[in-house]
Amino acid sequence: MDYESFFQDQLESLRAEGRYRVFADLERHAGDFPRATRHTAAGTDEVTVWCSNDYLGMGQHPDVLAHMHGAIDRCGAGAGGTRNISGTNHYHVLLEQELAQLHGKEAALLFTSGYVSNWASLATLAAKLPNCVVFSDSKNHASMIEGVRHSRAEKCIFAHNDPEDLDRKLAQYAPDRPKLIAFESVYSMDGDIAPISEICDVADKHGAMTYLDEVHAVGLYGPNGGGIADARGLSHRLTVIEGTLGKAFGVLGGYIAGSVALCDFVRSFASGFIFTTSLPPVVAAGALASIRHVRQAHELRARHQDRVATVRQRLDAIGVPHKPNPSHIVPVMVYDPVACKAISDTLLSKYGIYVQPINYPTVPKGTERLRLTPSPLHNDADIDHLIGALGEIWGELGLQRAA
Repeated sequence: MDYESFFQDQLESLRAEGRYRVFADLERHAGDFPRATRHTAAGTDEVTVWCSNDYLGMGQHPDVLAHMHGAIDRCGAGAGGTRNISGTNHYHVLLEQELAQLHGKEAALLFTSGYVSNWASLATLAAKLPNCVVFSDSKNHASMIEGVRHSRAEKCIFAHNDPEDLDRKLAQYAPDRPKLIAFESVYSMDGDIAPISEICDVADKHGAMTYLDEVHAVGLYGPNGGGIADARGLSHRLTVIEGTLGKAFGVLGGYIAGSVALCDFVRSFASGFIFTTSLPPVVAAGALASIRHVRQAHELRARHQDRVATVRQRLDAIGVPHKPNPSHIVPVMVYDPVACKAISDTLLSKYGIYVQPINYPTVPKGTERLRLTPSPLHNDADIDHLIGALGEIWGELGLQRAA
């Protein structure tokens, strides 16, 4: 077989469909989010980032940077090993304690990323619980799907955000059979929010565990910044809350929070935890400083919601279609992969605005979009520039406008 030709043919197919992914080579400016320098073959130019998952700009916050500088001076670069073999630094212990407090849980367990925390935790729980069946929301993230698949446990998909369908499917299984319901709070592409209380009611009715992915909500919602469950006073009803340190907290890593026994169980059996080098102490220190700041940053969360509402209102005013939802994610709907990439390219090259096109397989074919994530640090001039650019491009391409 001509392997190289196969690779090239597959890549050409992606290009022809408008789905080939091009990475923007960015150099973020410390302390100046959302500004960045873009590097190209022709040189450099300045851009404003409108699609970052660093939702609050905490990756550039002076407190976070100062604590990371202090940690690297104190502890050096790497952790030195797995958590079991010399790789548990005191910053890891403090961070896990802080995460448990954030979610009102007894304990927490750190992983190297949110993807790994989902994959390792779901795989371990579903595999080790005898004859477990996993009930997974139809729009769950790839990391959750992979975790369930790796567990080889029986899987049952329920309709997206539909407690009644979940109830019907749970009723088909024996009452004493171990059951695990896996779902998200904020779904990252459509921005819709799960009916957490109703799902917990169904779980209680059928004796099922609940596993809630809060990665796109932690830091942003609730009086404590603990996510949607925190905002709705429901954290105590969830068996497991999973989150990330790489989005609203602006650093890197993932975690679960739950009971002492559950976290210890995952710690003791999850290969994705046991056999990997732990997070560098400098990263743990930065995440710890970020969480402590964000938990008290009520004005920052309010400003974030204000910016989101402003962008939505301005899009409505010029008729650029966006998917309505109650979260901070603003999906500008294009519905065509080629047009979506063309809009993204024009925004970047002509207007200095970076918004990555979102195409299949991240979203279903025919639902291509630009995923805007306004932050508290986008000012009125940034919004004016974005809305003006989108209005001009929509007119130039003759794209349909919303009523």
